[in-house]
Amino acid sequence: MRIRFPLARPLFRVTPVAVAGAVLLSTTACDSQSGDASSGSGRTLSLAIIGTPNSFDPTQLVDGQQTYVWNSVYDTLLIQDNKGQLVPGAAESWEYTDDARTLTLQLRKGMKFSSGTPVTSAAVKATLDRIRTTPGQSQVGLAAVSSVETSGDLGVVLKLKRPDGSLLSALSSAPGVIGDPKTMTSKSSALNPVGSGPYTLDKGATVNGSVYVLKRRDDYWNKKAYPFPTVKVRVIADRTAALNALKAGEVNAGSVEATHLGALKSSGFEVTNVEATAVGVLMLADRDGSKLKPLGDVRVRKAINMAFDREKIVKQILQGSGKPTVQVYNPKGDAYDPALEKTYAYDPAEAKRLLAEAGYANGFTVPMPSLVYTKPFEPTITQSLKDIGITAQWETVPAQQTNSAFISKKYPMFFTMDGLNTAPVETRSNFSPTGTRNVFGTTDKRFDALLDQANNEVDPAAAAKIYKEINAFTVENAWNAPVFYAGTHWVTKKGIRYLGDGSSTLSTVRQFGVTGQ
Repeated sequence: MRIRFPLARPLFRVTPVAVAGAVLLSTTACDSQSGDASSGSGRTLSLAIIGTPNSFDPTQLVDGQQTYVWNSVYDTLLIQDNKGQLVPGAAESWEYTDDARTLTLQLRKGMKFSSGTPVTSAAVKATLDRIRTTPGQSQVGLAAVSSVETSGDLGVVLKLKRPDGSLLSALSSAPGVIGDPKTMTSKSSALNPVGSGPYTLDKGATVNGSVYVLKRRDDYWNKKAYPFPTVKVRVIADRTAALNALKAGEVNAGSVEATHLGALKSSGFEVTNVEATAVGVLMLADRDGSKLKPLGDVRVRKAINMAFDREKIVKQILQGSGKPTVQVYNPKGDAYDPALEKTYAYDPAEAKRLLAEAGYANGFTVPMPSLVYTKPFEPTITQSLKDIGITAQWETVPAQQTNSAFISKKYPMFFTMDGLNTAPVETRSNFSPTGTRNVFGTTDKRFDALLDQANNEVDPAAAAKIYKEINAFTVENAWNAPVFYAGTHWVTKKGIRYLGDGSSTLSTVRQFGVTGQ
């Protein structure tokens, strides 16, 4: 028996982002059928982003707003559409065996790299094998793959060590790109990529680290999904500079802070608010209490969840750009349950009672890493914890040491801002035994059983129900203390529309469509 997936819910990746401007790194994706190319004839999309693409080497691609550039140059095997669903990409169809241990994909006929070389199953195998064996952000997305085989010129067969619910979505993002085997191993691929995507990088007009100019391919199989013949992506990290560039007409689309919206609306820009693109979470990482004993008691973890006035934090610190939450899952995703939002009310008195019941009436002290993006929140976190008897001691950590600080197990608690994603990826990252946010490797028989069920379930609707159970388990057992969802404000000049709504989190030019000329 084989289960065929012409369409399915996506399943992929979570990345850390900074507050305010940096939270914009976690943006939404959109429908692959965003508009007809003829309607945008002659129009240029000039987009401001805050992150510089680090490399075009298929093994070193990173998520965030940098994706706008590399996702235009490379095809991915699958595509995430505007509603967070998977649709055919370079692979026109895919199917799992009923044990979810073998995935077979069938490539489109006639696809070519920008060099003119045909796209074949051998090219896909070469790219996937190189990503699997090369350290980089994409490697984890293919961790469950034991081998990649070809079946004729267009068939690709992935054999899995274990079922992996996040694999399909991985193939719609960086781990699913297709590189030209003739060039992708050369050093030049880092700055001069050869892909089969809808655009080519105009090397003559591109200034690495500053502006990337993309020219649409007339022979691309899905040209109608890309209404802009030219796309200019400008890297503008400073939010005031981005505002000025929008006002001056140097760019016609970008994400801005809430305080800038009024001026841009009056200048004729269209504003689209996406309420949730990232989640701010106080990670209660040491859930077994191996380093900080109190955290091993669920009553203590629940008390910490009751310490935060989430509504006030959203209003005062985020200036209303977001909403309170006690969940880490995308509110437009399969695992989210609005009923869970009532689990932890702001109640310092009850929190103190729980701490006393657990034997910590006098509180305790906890070290936490102070990072660039945590600084705006540190006074509020400190005071909230102090109000229930917990003393936070912040220790400055250089930005380049952020991840190493997390995985060092030095910090039993830490605050992070992570881009929202889909249920399987959010589960894997936050809670699986090897998850990037489960740094102390917490395990639980009930959770492990649910995770196994989800990974083995090949029916997306059935899997969604299991992820809701996983979400309920982690909230009710206070495995973390989520505080808020942070949103993003997109502005576009007349004639251009932003199409995302938060259902999908992959940054792609397909997010932008055209209106009347």
